[in-house]
Amino acid sequence: MNHKILPADPKAGYLAAQAEIDEAIRRVMLSGHYILGPELEGFEKEFSTWLGTTATVGVANGTDALELALRAAGIGPGDKVVTVANTVTATVSAIGASGAKAVFVDIEPTTMLMDLDALEGFLIKMRDPRIKAVIPVHLYGQSVDMPRLMQLAEQHRLIVIEDSAQAHGSTVGGRKTGTWGHLAAFSFYPTKNLGAFGDAGAVTGSDPALLDQVRLLRQYGWRKRYVSDLPGRNSRLDEIQSAILRVRLVRLDAENVRRDELAGFYLEALGKFPLRLPVVAAGRTHCWHQFVLRTPRRDELKTHLEKRNILCGVLYPIPVHRQPAYHDAALSLPQTEEACAQVLSLPLHPGLTNEDVARVARDVESFFEQGRDGSNSPAK
Repeated sequence: MNHKILPADPKAGYLAAQAEIDEAIRRVMLSGHYILGPELEGFEKEFSTWLGTTATVGVANGTDALELALRAAGIGPGDKVVTVANTVTATVSAIGASGAKAVFVDIEPTTMLMDLDALEGFLIKMRDPRIKAVIPVHLYGQSVDMPRLMQLAEQHRLIVIEDSAQAHGSTVGGRKTGTWGHLAAFSFYPTKNLGAFGDAGAVTGSDPALLDQVRLLRQYGWRKRYVSDLPGRNSRLDEIQSAILRVRLVRLDAENVRRDELAGFYLEALGKFPLRLPVVAAGRTHCWHQFVLRTPRRDELKTHLEKRNILCGVLYPIPVHRQPAYHDAALSLPQTEEACAQVLSLPLHPGLTNEDVARVARDVESFFEQGRDGSNSPAK
């Protein structure tokens, strides 16, 4: 039996930098500082420098990052926030936690990112003063068209909070994702391009007043210990995860280059099959958090690969507006619904070898070569 190929492999990320990570953890344990200490301060500065923003505020996870960014920007009860429905529920959960309500627009069929024509039409049609913000979700490793989105936001007086959880290093016009909006939220969940070994997140930006609000909100609204200037909460990025992220940040650019190489192998090998392959929009770079193809036979292909010890992901099988907690029978998002029924993420991470990717491609080919009855006649 061939070895198992995983869709993501945080353990491989650890093993690639084991000595440095072990030393970083040891440094924290011997320091006596475990919360809001020098490792967090170091990571915040280093991440801001890498990204190109004024400052970063480390928080407990990516969902909190979105919520605290919204609250810092004054979004709350009675407000509405526009986003997309082909995202993990965390995006919408964070909007709800801020007290606001999520409203959805459809996606582009090519990139599967927010359709800005649809957004513009929605804003003009609704003319709803309760719509105060927009969260573009930079999905799979590619950025929304941020120059145009920022123009629309200015015209309609909207706050922009970038959901950059899957876009550590992608660019638009040479400028990194997460530097365009009023604030940006990052997740460092273990499977992300920049992953911790536990929950971790950050809010980043270049507006000192907004960032100061985030810092207050992440720890009970305290400027002075035990005195709350505003109603905050506990959402702190701890010293161990900060130290690990500092080690992994140094390797991120090289690992993204490797992801790009692997994606290139897939694109070349799979182009002859009846699949919709990822499209990189003009003027943008892709950091390949996921390699997402589309096929109406998604579930069959996934099962076929699983039988060959190749595990794939489905991000995401049910759009948010069709899930029980957020169901809206009156809302139709045809491009979103079609994409969610077809998307399949092939294994893609720096721990893969060229032979691993070649094996995945061969087994995709075998799926299309065999008939539904198991014969070698071409599949329909």
